[in-house]
Amino acid sequence: MAKKAKLIMVQGTSSGAGKSTIVIGMCRMLSDKGYRVAPFKAQNMSSNFFATAGGSKMALVQAIQAVASRKEPDPRMNPILLKPLGEYRSMVFLNGRFYSEMHAKEYYEKFVMQLGFTTALNALDSLRSENDIVVIEGAGSPSEINIAKYDIANMVLAQRVGAPVIIVADIERGGCFASIVGTMQLLKPVHRSLVRGFLINKFRGDITLLAPAITEVRKMTKKMILGVIPKIEFNLPEEDSLMGSVAGKAEIPREAWNRQIDLVAKAINESADMNRISEVIGL
Repeated sequence: MAKKAKLIMVQGTSSGAGKSTIVIGMCRMLSDKGYRVAPFKAQNMSSNFFATAGGSKMALVQAIQAVASRKEPDPRMNPILLKPLGEYRSMVFLNGRFYSEMHAKEYYEKFVMQLGFTTALNALDSLRSENDIVVIEGAGSPSEINIAKYDIANMVLAQRVGAPVIIVADIERGGCFASIVGTMQLLKPVHRSLVRGFLINKFRGDITLLAPAITEVRKMTKKMILGVIPKIEFNLPEEDSLMGSVAGKAEIPREAWNRQIDLVAKAINESADMNRISEVIGL
């Protein structure tokens, strides 16, 4: 029986917490260590598309993560792509090809747990058969309890495939520690058990000032803080159309992505506990 790739899943306490950036950095770091790596995001809502050589559509950020993994972008890395149209409707792409236009109600009630989840699991299984590690990115927050049973991009997927989870919190926007504790409180016990630790992202200032809060959060959640990542200045396209581009920065062509990816990887490597993260992955 073929050996399946190990998994690590990066979720966030909110949209914009920095999941995509952490996955970019991890894919490059693991690739640098000689592992065959692939990124994966089961379901992504974005207006920023990338067209593969074969004409398939995938989210641009998963294409960047593929390049970070030193791979060609592949629609299996983003098997469900949603392009928002407004009025709760989206264009749905499966494995890079247009499938249908749907209202959110139809998507959740008739599609996502039927064809959607099966498509995502098959794509992930295919990537696992060809790689040593698959770095999975979550979507939004895993604590959206109103849609938790449909949330195939977060804990529903993590539970099904047994992926260990690291949760990223954005300290720049404020409420970082409350969002960590609140996220854990809202998760089902079975999902809390999948969480191996947290990364605090976009920090500016004296890291020693965080020590009391980090100690308290560890007591309350029984989980480790696996690193405090500084605010990283880099120029890569944003994941979501609602986030916009970095102010004052023009997007750069694909040929220039690698230098930016290396900047991200270096900053994460210097500030995260990569030994512990390697243990979480099972390396």
